[in-house]
Amino acid sequence: MCASSVEGSCLPAGGVEGPAALRPLTEAVLGALASGAVERGGPLPAGGPERVRRAVRGVVGPAVPEWGVGAEAALRDLVGVLAAGAADPADPLCAAHLHCPPLAVAAAADLAVSALNPSMDSWDQAPAASELEAVTCRELAGRVFAGRGSSGAGGGVPDALVTTGGTESNQLGVLLAREVLGPEVRVVCGEFAHHSVHRAAWLLGLRAPVVVPSPAGVLEASALERVLSELVPESGAAGPRVLVVATAGTTDTGAVDPLAEVAAVVRRFGVRLHVDAAYGGSLLFSERLRGLLAGVECADSVTLDLHKLGWQPVAAGLFVVPEGGALRPLDHRADYLNADDDTEAGLPDLLGRSLRTTRRPDVVKVAVTLRALGWRGLGALVERTCGLAEEFADLVAKDARFELFGRPGLSTVLFRPVGAGAGVVAQVRRSLLASGSAALGRAEVGGGLWLKATLLNPWSRVADLSGLLELVAGAVPSRPGAWSGAGCGAGAGEGSAGS
Repeated sequence: MCASSVEGSCLPAGGVEGPAALRPLTEAVLGALASGAVERGGPLPAGGPERVRRAVRGVVGPAVPEWGVGAEAALRDLVGVLAAGAADPADPLCAAHLHCPPLAVAAAADLAVSALNPSMDSWDQAPAASELEAVTCRELAGRVFAGRGSSGAGGGVPDALVTTGGTESNQLGVLLAREVLGPEVRVVCGEFAHHSVHRAAWLLGLRAPVVVPSPAGVLEASALERVLSELVPESGAAGPRVLVVATAGTTDTGAVDPLAEVAAVVRRFGVRLHVDAAYGGSLLFSERLRGLLAGVECADSVTLDLHKLGWQPVAAGLFVVPEGGALRPLDHRADYLNADDDTEAGLPDLLGRSLRTTRRPDVVKVAVTLRALGWRGLGALVERTCGLAEEFADLVAKDARFELFGRPGLSTVLFRPVGAGAGVVAQVRRSLLASGSAALGRAEVGGGLWLKATLLNPWSRVADLSGLLELVAGAVPSRPGAWSGAGCGAGAGEGSAGS
């Protein structure tokens, strides 16, 4: 039993009385979020790791005290310090990573999930959630493979699994290829494929992926054809055992591989295709932009991530296939979860719908968002976000103090001060982080280091982006020799991109 001073902490979140217990606690959370944001005063806390460490430990004290302080006090303290020390993607100047500001409606849906706590490993733990997942996954999968016709090659309907994100989805793509083609399957990917493709091959005991040189930043069909011409004859009489992984939205630049051309090469060689569209997949909601993904419908599997250009709280990944039967290699039996007689009696089998056992119904927030906005509403947010990237690229191109790497493929813009070496670029980024004034990423492409603005906030304004450029200009070291990176570990001369 709880001590009387902390009794409110011991009430369940679900049941008939759960909402009454949650209401004052939710108010405490909202108040702490608001006060923490005011205290932070920007996209991330000033002072760097040491200051954050002191702030957190100063509030926490003993992380596991003998007696608690009560629910509302604990929430005010810890949510407050969390918010004050957060990197908040809702701030227009928090643009370092593929880290989106979640929609309020999606976060509210997550509260319901936490209160009810369904576990998606058996139907009797999540009756309604399992049905909602089935319906939503099939409709989203149908959108991915709409250009393929009403059914997959095997006559089934498209389907999807909910994952923790791109890494798990890409792992599933490689795993299914191994199960279909055998343990000798070779993975082929472009130079800028996501690191999870290499990790998946390692994790599954496969040989390291064959990397196709991609000087243009994308997987070019002609280069892929040359590589496959060497690989496929080695596959023997059993047929080509090759998985090609294409990318629709690279992490560094947001570039989209020419999917239709890649798919044509894949068909010609009779090999398997997985498309990592974790970043760019949400373009499918936009009538104006979905053409950039032409060819994705030819894939054997596709990765989507709605906690990127989908404005969902982490995690909201999907692994999509053109027909549900393709997922059968993932079937797994555990009598206490999916006994054969229960399945035959009509209880849905959920264990084969994930590599995990216990998992949250992350589809709920996605389903709520889609019902609230519709696919056109979500597509409008995608279009606005990509449009902001174009506007920011225009600002950079017109400003003589900066150089632009190239036009944005999606919503990522690479830029740097003119003539700045790698050391200066890195120093500028860390200076902005230390001051808490802006969060920018870094990308080493084209032989040099660039500042990376990953714009995922559709509510940003052009004035915010102009202000970001002023902050970057103000962070450039003014001491002699610093402009070229001297003394910063770059070893680059004047005007060099550094190393």
